[in-house]
Amino acid sequence: QVQLVETGGGQVQSGESLRLSCAVSGFTVSSYGIGWFRQAPGKEREGVSCINTGPNSPFYADPVKGRFTISRDNIKNTVSLQMNSLEPDDTAVYYCAARWPGILEYKYWGQGTQVTVSS
Repeated sequence: QVQLVETGGGQVQSGESLRLSCAVSGFTVSSYGIGWFRQAPGKEREGVSCINTGPNSPFYADPVKGRFTISRDNIKNTVSLQMNSLEPDDTAVYYCAARWPGILEYKYWGQGTQVTVSS
């Protein structure tokens, strides 16, 4: 059974850091594209970052470039999102999701973890 579980959310002050982790079961993270998304209250869900199976560099949305780093641990079967220099606008529920290589749609989703950044 495929399952994605996000951990690491919390409440921090502006400028601080958090590290989110997406623990995957039911498949190996090295064989799927893994993405991080977020949804703030009253806003649509947006893509934050993704890491694919090929050699291409990870993708980062413009608002997080230079502050967030996505990484994959094939041994632990996890994908992490290191978030530095957090800003109040980063406040949202963060989700990880997985998709087959070459398929645009993300098929599997985690339940989300709340990140709150206060000024």
